[in-house]
Amino acid sequence: MLRELSVRPRSFPLHSPFRIARGVKHAAEVVTVELAQAGCVGRGESVPYARYGESVAAVIAEIESLRDDLCAGVGRDELQARLAPGAARNALDAALWDLEARLTRVPVWSQLARPPHQPLVTALTVSLDTPQAMGQAASNIADAGLIKIKVDADDPLARIEAVRRAAPAARLIVDPNESWTIDILRETQDALVRLKVDLLEQPLPADADGALREFSSRVPICADEACHTVADLPALVGRYQAINIKLDKTGGLTEAWRLLRAAKAEGFIIMVGCMVCSSLGIAPALEIARDAEFVDLDGPFWLVDDYPDGAGLRGGRLMPPPAGFWGGCTRAAASRPGSSTGLFRTTP
Repeated sequence: MLRELSVRPRSFPLHSPFRIARGVKHAAEVVTVELAQAGCVGRGESVPYARYGESVAAVIAEIESLRDDLCAGVGRDELQARLAPGAARNALDAALWDLEARLTRVPVWSQLARPPHQPLVTALTVSLDTPQAMGQAASNIADAGLIKIKVDADDPLARIEAVRRAAPAARLIVDPNESWTIDILRETQDALVRLKVDLLEQPLPADADGALREFSSRVPICADEACHTVADLPALVGRYQAINIKLDKTGGLTEAWRLLRAAKAEGFIIMVGCMVCSSLGIAPALEIARDAEFVDLDGPFWLVDDYPDGAGLRGGRLMPPPAGFWGGCTRAAASRPGSSTGLFRTTP
């Protein structure tokens, strides 16, 4: 079962700055993994995230530390024990799923006893900017079914109101990225209800969310930075009503699948999200997305150039990649849209 391993960094420039409360991104810096065996190649991608103490160099080094074992045939189950949750494990886990699908000719969705993929409504993100610029960005995607608004602690309601005026019919997710205090959360409750916000994502810092236990929110609150794996769920009960499953946090689809089932059993609303990444990064997340009430997988549509055979976008609906892209993802050729570049511009 000898394999060959390839690990490399890759940078995808963005067509517009992607701003959130903790900084701005101009390119998606990813790690790409390929595992070759018996003439088949399995691929995976991850996004190292500084918020979790990761860097591209460190993730590559972590993967390289397992090179000999990976080439000798280490599988997904052993990988869970050998690497901690995070970007390194995610890239390898994805490559192993893809490789198995190619070797066995059984798509990942079939291995999980699912039907082939169908288009899904995905959130389209309006990144942090002035209220005027965010309103303009929202007007460009006003027909989307779901819009995600990035805010910080600086007059967030003005930004939310600007987006709501520009997109009166869209469902809204508001994401402060841990930048709010409990006082801001209390003070915005009436306005969030008036503006018909459907979900509030990680308003407080993950290490300060104990205040949520004594707080009754009028809008469901979703754990993002506070939820990585199944082990985190007990502490979230009574604080959050939803969780955001991201494969770069869980360390891949294997743990994400476990987290999905455990969270549903606990009654959590399910959201599936991603970092700003390519279609290779979101392809495994589609297996979780079909069970999610909120899908936020628009990362590839921020790129100047994605994989040419990657995911597509049509009217706020994410079109899965065609068969053969990753793990047996399927989309009819007639459904493939044209380029989506420019849909999310937030600068005047």
